[in-house]
Amino acid sequence: MHALLILDLQVGLVHGPETPWRCEALLETLNTLMHRARSAGAPIFLARHIGPPGSPIEPGSPLTMIAQELELLGGEVVFEKQRPNAFILTGLAEHLRACGATGVVVTGMKTQYCVDSTCRAARDLGFDTVLVSDGHTCADTPLITAKDIIAHHNATLEGAFCRVVRAKEWSF
Repeated sequence: MHALLILDLQVGLVHGPETPWRCEALLETLNTLMHRARSAGAPIFLARHIGPPGSPIEPGSPLTMIAQELELLGGEVVFEKQRPNAFILTGLAEHLRACGATGVVVTGMKTQYCVDSTCRAARDLGFDTVLVSDGHTCADTPLITAKDIIAHHNATLEGAFCRVVRAKEWSF
């Protein structure tokens, strides 16, 4: 069984100063994936990235709350992380194994940081890792557009680190 993992779809990133590429479409995709996961009895995990006390994303900051556009029903596991790799110091691998998940479907933000790091780590930890090609995003940088960052990571991660599939092609 594969668990759905949504990384950092939180207020400070969704509604922050940098506009995520195709964010509205991403939110729809993630809500659809959550619906499919629930229908199949697959667990859903949502990570919230937090920073140290005194930072804008300190624990409890409104910026770290899950974006209200995600349709949470209460059965999801929401956890905090402090590093790009969602497995470091979070117990995520143990929680996945405890609920019977042998694979993880990675989605969320930001492509070049937490999505990339988590895909690589998941494979190293023995999980069958799937990256939803239209299920992650980021913002443009001064050097590269978000569209190109996403395309690059989909191509780079596929094979060695994960399978890359479109949301409409994935079933739990």
